[in-house]
Amino acid sequence: MKRLFALIAVFGMMFFMASNTVVAQDEAAAQDTTTIEEVDLAADLEEEAAATAEEGKSLHSQLKQKFIEGNPTFMSFVLITLILGLAFAIERVLYLNLATSNTKKLLSKVEEALDNGGVEAAKDVCRGTRGPVASIFYQGLDRAEHGIDVVEKSIISYGGVQAGLLEKGLSWIALFIALAPMLGFMGTVIGMIGAFDAIQVAGDISPSLVAGGIKVALITTVTGLVVAIILQIFYNYCVAKIDSIINNMEDSSISLLDLLVKHNMKK
Repeated sequence: MKRLFALIAVFGMMFFMASNTVVAQDEAAAQDTTTIEEVDLAADLEEEAAATAEEGKSLHSQLKQKFIEGNPTFMSFVLITLILGLAFAIERVLYLNLATSNTKKLLSKVEEALDNGGVEAAKDVCRGTRGPVASIFYQGLDRAEHGIDVVEKSIISYGGVQAGLLEKGLSWIALFIALAPMLGFMGTVIGMIGAFDAIQVAGDISPSLVAGGIKVALITTVTGLVVAIILQIFYNYCVAKIDSIINNMEDSSISLLDLLVKHNMKK
């Protein structure tokens, strides 16, 4: 009986020790799992933070970084081209928008002035209206007493002057449109020359040797093309606006001649 109790006690102690060992192993495994999960979670948080920081970079900082990577020497020339081209383009856009006027309204006012106050009243209307059309009308009305032929010649001559004023500065915009990609391609060629020089010095073709020069070449090329595209959009807008204004000038001039003929016939 005592032996039986002794065996039971021994088995009980062995079972208790085995249980404690298993529990300890489980706890250690759980701790290891928790540690691994914490490490993975920390890595994920770091990646998310890095991604957030990358996404949070402002456009200004990104452009500044690309400017430095693309060799500031060549990028500065392209940037100067963009600034000067935009200056001329914005000046032309403002001038052309101010030169745009309602020609139908002006014609009705001139006709009413001719019927009520004569040529001098019509000249006052043109003098108080801005735009090339009003200036052409004034030049034509100022020579109304010399006959329709003189008025027509005056309108044609002064119309050419006004067209030249409208097109002033477009040649500079076209120059900067041509210069921007040229400067970019120059940076491309010089960057490729630097890459081949590095290959010649090292005596081996390695991606790390040519990557820097090729990167400079590509960045300068892209920048030059982007500048040219931006300036080309402004240039085409100005050309379209000038064509519209010149067409209005021609149509309005013909209408003015008709009004003067009617006014002389009423006399």
